[in-house]
Amino acid sequence: MSEKKRILVVDDEPDFAAIVQKNLEKEGFSVEVAYDGVEGLEKVKANPPDCIVLDVMMPEKDGYEVCKELKADEKYADIPIVMLTAVADHVSSTRYSHADGMSMEADDYLPKPASAEDITDSIRSLIG
Repeated sequence: MSEKKRILVVDDEPDFAAIVQKNLEKEGFSVEVAYDGVEGLEKVKANPPDCIVLDVMMPEKDGYEVCKELKADEKYADIPIVMLTAVADHVSSTRYSHADGMSMEADDYLPKPASAEDITDSIRSLIG
């Protein structure tokens, strides 16, 4: 039997992170959670996952910064990243934008609230 694929969920909303974790574990993945970008980077560097589900708007270091940092480092550049964000196309009142997300080197980009099925489908398409 093959080893479970490891997913790192990085999201500053504990309730949302717990729901994603529970659903991914139900789908047979091994899941670890980090609650901000700094913690997420530490966990990636300590034990690189097979895929990262990464929120955009977080304290300390946002998802765009985390994505950019990981994709710039050859040790972690090949880890697929699914970015999640509540930022809508028409929202201009924050420093985040949908266009910024689409221009990132993330491997997929899903709007929040993404369904468990959408997240699972995205991960499966990226890592099998």
